[in-house]
Amino acid sequence: MAVYTQLGAEALAELIGAFDVGELRMAKGIAEGVSNSNWLIETSGSNGSGTRFILTMYEYRIELEDLPFFLSLLDHLAAKGCAVPRTIHDRSGALYRMIGDKAVALIEFLPGVSVSVPTPAQARAVGGALAQLHLAAADFAGERANGMDLAEWQRLAAECGAEGLRAIDPELADLVARELPLLAADWPQDLPRGVIHADLFTDNVLMLGSKVTGLIDFYFACSDVIAYDVAVTHAAWCFDNDGRNFSPALSAALLAGYEDVRPLSPAERAALPILARGAALRFTMSRAFDWLNTPADALVVRKDPLAFARRLEFYADPANAGLFDQS
Repeated sequence: MAVYTQLGAEALAELIGAFDVGELRMAKGIAEGVSNSNWLIETSGSNGSGTRFILTMYEYRIELEDLPFFLSLLDHLAAKGCAVPRTIHDRSGALYRMIGDKAVALIEFLPGVSVSVPTPAQARAVGGALAQLHLAAADFAGERANGMDLAEWQRLAAECGAEGLRAIDPELADLVARELPLLAADWPQDLPRGVIHADLFTDNVLMLGSKVTGLIDFYFACSDVIAYDVAVTHAAWCFDNDGRNFSPALSAALLAGYEDVRPLSPAERAALPILARGAALRFTMSRAFDWLNTPADALVVRKDPLAFARRLEFYADPANAGLFDQS
């Protein structure tokens, strides 16, 4: 989440008026994240719809034709009892509206806070919520290719260039050059597939205590290997923010919580080491590209690519080869 496009009070009020949610009372830009412009919206309320919402303007990395997939997925998962926000349809029933050439959507606001230092109990709850999402999405009719797959990591590496990567860190270009061909050769092809979140970081989970109250920001959701989503979440939750310290307790809790709801097959578990390396490289590359290309005047917090380069080194270390072995 971020704010790249500024909208004045009159434009926001007119936009909110297209939804049956009452009159606009407050709009506050949200600075976290990197892909979209977002505002916390408060209204006078109407028709039992609540008074707080998230307004999102889609800026980049999101194609207009993908929005029905993202927004309908929220409605599908919410109807299945998952802790995800509903899409607020406008008065005509549309999932989103256009402002100029940019799409905007209004999303239900859910209670809870994102944890910065998770506990094992919280990690276990998140593992269970992720597994519930995978099961609930099994009969979702929509499909979407993963726009952040290995081919995209390769493209981002080329866009950054070796010199750009070395400008971030002298060793980063060599790490990427080592891992990309290895992953291309060894990436699993025959694992169960389904709809995945693909971006379940701590700031995309809302919690009250050890209860998950919201899984949010589904704008990288896609159809892909289900166990890859476990690996992404593992990389996001089981290290400190800068990727220097791994928590075995968080790892064990996250995986146990997941398998309480959806047990991993032996093939899925065996593939987790390579999937985790891919997950770490995926975020290394997207963060490196953003680090080199984010506009200087954008209201956005750049994220350190080295935090995931360190995770990648951890997963690739032969000393950690047994990390995902079943206990």
